[in-house]
This record gives sequence, structure tokens and C-alpha cells, in this order.
Amino acid sequence: GSCRLTPPRRGTALPGPPPRRGAAAASSSSEPLQPAGDGDEGRVHLSASCVKRLLEIAEGDEFLRLQVEGGGCSGFQYKFSLDTVIQPDDRRARAGGARVVVDVDSLAFVKGSMVDFSQELIRSSFQVVSNPQAEKGCSCGTSFSVKF
Repeated sequence: GSCRLTPPRRGTALPGPPPRRGAAAASSSSEPLQPAGDGDEGRVHLSASCVKRLLEIAEGDEFLRLQVEGGGCSGFQYKFSLDTVIQPDDRRARAGGARVVVDVDSLAFVKGSMVDFSQELIRSSFQVVSNPQAEKGCSCGTSFSVKF
């Protein structure tokens, strides 16, 4: 099947203060996913290009939501969207003022990965790279199978 990443969709906007945009926006370091309950449940890292692009497109309280769903060319696929609502089982990654949120079920499939923003001649997209949970992926980078 065809494997395409749809552009991020905006979630329901909620009133609130705009995110802080500091001088550290180009930093590639990221904090562990929060809230940290009873220990380290894994983390997702944000590349410098991901942080830069998120600071350009996120408005108000928006953040990038990463979900893993069944389907795609290889069994599982990554889904990205802009959202404003934090759910109780969400874990947050932050870097340079940018935020990525992953629900705890999806985190099991992407912990240790890096979220990157790739800009090529024919497309630009957020991607999950260096996923230690993935056995193989499809050529478009949005679908993968897991190690057992």
C-alpha cells in the first residue's frame, strides 16, 4: 500500500498563554518525557530541525502529538498532528521551547527514538528516526514493524 504522511491537523484550540520562545531554540538536547511517574519510562529526543520547525508552526498552546497506530506498509505507522489537549496518559518531551507529546501506549513503540523534521525536494515532514523498537521500516519512513 501507499505510505503517505498527511500534514499535521490542528486540534481544538484552548485559551492560554503562548509558549516561551527562548534563545535555546536551536538546541538539540531534550528533556525526559514528563510527567515522570515512578521512574524513567523512556524518552523521545527532538532534533534541532524538529525544534526549529515546531517553533515556526505551533501557535499558542499547540504541541506536536506523535501517535503509533496499526496499519501502514509494515504493520505500524507514525501519525503526527498539532494538538492543545494533554491527556492523563500523555508523556511530554521538550527542547528549546518546542513540545512533543506521546501517549503511554505509543511511547512503548518509540522510546529511545528521535523526532526529526526532514525537508527534501518533493516533500517535508516530521519523521521518527533511529527507533530502537523498530525492526524494519518502509522507504517513506512513516511505517515500521516492531522487534519481538
